[in-house]
Amino acid sequence: MGDLGEDTAVESLGDGRYRATVCRDWEIWGPEGGYMASIALRAVGAEATFDRPASFSCHYLGVAAFEPVDIEVTTLRRGRNAESHRASITQAGRPILEATVWSIGEVEGLAHEVLEPPDVPDPESLPTMAERWASVDEEPVGSPFAFWSNLDARPIEWSTTWPPPGPQQPTWRQWERFVPTSTFADPWVDACRALVLVDVVSWPAACRPHQWQWPQGQEWMAPSLDLYVAFHDPRPDDPWLLVDGHGPIAGDGLMGWNGRLWSSDRRLIASGGGQLLCRRVPVR
Repeated sequence: MGDLGEDTAVESLGDGRYRATVCRDWEIWGPEGGYMASIALRAVGAEATFDRPASFSCHYLGVAAFEPVDIEVTTLRRGRNAESHRASITQAGRPILEATVWSIGEVEGLAHEVLEPPDVPDPESLPTMAERWASVDEEPVGSPFAFWSNLDARPIEWSTTWPPPGPQQPTWRQWERFVPTSTFADPWVDACRALVLVDVVSWPAACRPHQWQWPQGQEWMAPSLDLYVAFHDPRPDDPWLLVDGHGPIAGDGLMGWNGRLWSSDRRLIASGGGQLLCRRVPVR
C-alpha cells in the first residue's frame, strides 16, 4: 500500500530541477498514468507562485521504471492572476512525460453551475469489496495490480460473472477513498487525487463493450497517450470521491474517454479526458 502524499513528493535540486522516486505500489501496466502526472504536478507546485492548480495536460512519452526520475520545471508565463509552467520528466535521459500546468491566484469572476450529478447511492451505504465477496460462495479475486491496494473502492455495479453475457455500456462508476491517507490540506497534493482518479477511469469504462468476447480473460490493453484534467471545485476535506468514467467511442486503434469526479455532496471537483492506444496483451 502506498501513500499518495509521500509517494509523489519531490526533492528540489535547484534551478527548477527536481528528483522523485517512482513507487511500485502504484503499478498498472507500469506506473499508473495519473500517479506519474502527480509527480509532475508536485514539482510545478513547488515552483508556482499561486496556490491553486487550474488545469493539467500531459503526453505520456515512455513507461518509467520503479526508480528515481528527474523533473525539470520551466515557467512559460507569469501574470498577475495566472501562470503557466512546463514539467518534463526523464529517467536516465529517456523522456517519460511532458506536462503543462496553469495555476491561478484569487480571481473575481462569473459563477454558475448547470450540472446533473449521477443518481447513485452514498458511499457509506455500499458494501466494501470484502463484504461483497463474503456475501457470495466464491473466493475473493484480487487485482493483479498493486495500484488498487491504495484505494477503498465501493463499486456502484458489481458482478462475479465472467465473461459478461453481452456488451455492457461504456460507463464505469465507483466511489473511491485513498488509503492510508484520504485527504490532503495542500492544494497541490489534493489535486493529485483528481489526476489519479480521472486518469484511471479510462480503460475500465472503454473496455466494457468488449469484455464479453474474452472468455479466457483480458485479451487487450490500452495505455494512455495523454491526459487533460480541469480542476473545478476542490474539496480537500472530503475523503470520498465518485469517479464517473465514459468511453463512448473506439476505432482504428484509438479509444476516446472522458471522466468526471464528484464529491460526496455531488459537487463537480474535476473533469477531463484523453485517448488510449489499443494493444493486444502479450502472450506470456
